[in-house]
Amino acid sequence: MEDSKKENGFSHIPVLFDECMDALDIKPDGIYVDCTAGGGGHSEGILDRLSSKGMLVSLDKDDEALEVCRNKALKHKDKNWQVIKSDFSEIGEVLDGLKIDKVDGILADLGVSSHQIDTAQRGFSYAVDGPLDMRMDGTSSLSAYVVVNTYDRKKLEEIFRLYGEERYAGRIASGIVKDRVEKPFGTTLELASAIASYMPSKARYEDQHPARRCFQAIRIEVNHELDSVRKLLQEGPALLKEGGRMAVISFHSLEDRIVKEEFRTHESPCTCPKDFPVCVCGKVSIGKVLTRKPITAGQDELKKNMRSHSAKLRVFERTDRQEHTGKNRGRR
Repeated sequence: MEDSKKENGFSHIPVLFDECMDALDIKPDGIYVDCTAGGGGHSEGILDRLSSKGMLVSLDKDDEALEVCRNKALKHKDKNWQVIKSDFSEIGEVLDGLKIDKVDGILADLGVSSHQIDTAQRGFSYAVDGPLDMRMDGTSSLSAYVVVNTYDRKKLEEIFRLYGEERYAGRIASGIVKDRVEKPFGTTLELASAIASYMPSKARYEDQHPARRCFQAIRIEVNHELDSVRKLLQEGPALLKEGGRMAVISFHSLEDRIVKEEFRTHESPCTCPKDFPVCVCGKVSIGKVLTRKPITAGQDELKKNMRSHSAKLRVFERTDRQEHTGKNRGRR
């Protein structure tokens, strides 16, 4: 599998490719879902490991990504590859529509694609000039322009602090609200420059771009990313067959925390107080976490792909043995 490809102007570098393929433990006749098709890098890897009896369902809400995958599907007419426009949070509804009850594996790469970042007109990057957009689904009514130019100061501070973990959230929000009165922010470089100007001088010389955290926060708000991730992680493991696996790549601490917590909840859902001698809540485990520590990129990939530096892969396996997880803390 090549590390980087360009098709129809869509460049993509599948992160942790070999690790994902190994984690999914792909069965040739199995059914798999790639929740974030992107340029099709991971999807094609799964497809190459499937027989004509297997099935791959690739989801994305980016029309450009879907077009690339549909064109690729024409080259794989001997395989059953379904390419569908959908937010991955709707995975259950998609599978219901395909009359699929359970699947053998689910993969989700939660990062923004290289194509989305590199295409100035998409407005994701603070390094190249483009319109304030950031919509993964171009038909959505909420854009970065709307967030930046209409949200009040309190709401802007909240998303910068919560989704960007930005320590100067209040100063930046106040600056934006003050300056947009004279002229609304229209482009990414305008906003990035303004954000830097609102920060203390020492903060402008950190290792990362001073606008990075705020751009991340705006993007998460525009695309409702964390809500979608949480819904996917709450529902996904229950859609797996016995022995099926769910593999999720995250790129920042907010996402990784959700993945870790939701996987742990599926493994140990008991909510009984610790001093209860036996479990009485009735909640049962449906599987186990296979990655006590996340899988990260090796040195070779780190050299080739900058995106891989922050990537963390966590894996959950569905088991057929459903049991109460509350510990017996006394004699029966």
